[in-house]
Amino acid sequence: MTDTPEPTKAHFRSDVTVDLVKSAASDSDVLFAARVSTAGEQSLEEVTKDPERSKGLINFLMRDRHGSPFEHNSMTFFISAPIFVFREFMRHRAGWSYNEESGRYRELEPVFYVPGESRKLIQQGRPGKYEFVEGTPEQHELTSRAMEDSYRQAYDAYQEMLAAGIAREVARAVLPVGLFSTMYATCNARSLMHFLGLRTQHEMAKVPSFPQREIEMVGEQMERHWQNLMPLTHAAFNKNGRVAP
Repeated sequence: MTDTPEPTKAHFRSDVTVDLVKSAASDSDVLFAARVSTAGEQSLEEVTKDPERSKGLINFLMRDRHGSPFEHNSMTFFISAPIFVFREFMRHRAGWSYNEESGRYRELEPVFYVPGESRKLIQQGRPGKYEFVEGTPEQHELTSRAMEDSYRQAYDAYQEMLAAGIAREVARAVLPVGLFSTMYATCNARSLMHFLGLRTQHEMAKVPSFPQREIEMVGEQMERHWQNLMPLTHAAFNKNGRVAP
């Protein structure tokens, strides 16, 4: 008689987290970079001046899409989200650097994504012109149960393979994209604005976007951090239709 294996002690989450771990970003960075065109070495004076007096210049640069002055800054985020979010995230390459948790070098933890009650489940319309609407309680119950059962089964198979001596890089193939991963993502304000223009919906956006909700949740948190660092640049981004310069 064999012992019945214990069920997988999986953890299920409906949230994502974004921490700003390092930054060198301020509105002044935009101003000294822009003013070198006309002031040369005197543009260094902008580093210590109050950028509020020059917010008109920031708005001009944003409006007329003079983009390079918005690149002279840096933000590094630590992000915890499902793997499928990261696969969308890494479509953004210009101005971004990534380092993600490795399933080759560590045993992956059983933390999985299950949509929360506020997550709209039903898609209506056609791609490019569809909308999501609320699901019924029964649909939410089915979604949670089916996902959790599938996740447990996949993680049990993963553990069985590891216990048999199978390499982590091979065993991880059975794990689903709903598994949580972590990564560092570093960008500048210009690359972040491009990301936000595509991955968030906003009433001030000139160009409509249809992001998957889970990557939008990441984008919303990143935007809040950036807004605190560069409030004038963020305001100009919104004022000019949330189009990256």
